[in-house]
Amino acid sequence: MFEIVKEVIIDILSCSEDKITLESDLFKDLGADSLDAVELSLAVEEKTGITIDQDALPELKTVQDIVDYLEAHK
Repeated sequence: MFEIVKEVIIDILSCSEDKITLESDLFKDLGADSLDAVELSLAVEEKTGITIDQDALPELKTVQDIVDYLEAHK
């Protein structure tokens, strides 16, 4: 799941692969803004087929948060 999330982050945020770890904060470390977060969630949904509840978006701050959410809802 991490590899899928990492691929989407690289596509949406245009950041280098080596900056993306499970501990990376989407906003502080990777420079995402709220629009990027929505784009990321839509792209992850498309790649995985797992719907991300819009109410959960504010809680998904790190790459680990996204991976955990996807693992719990697959």
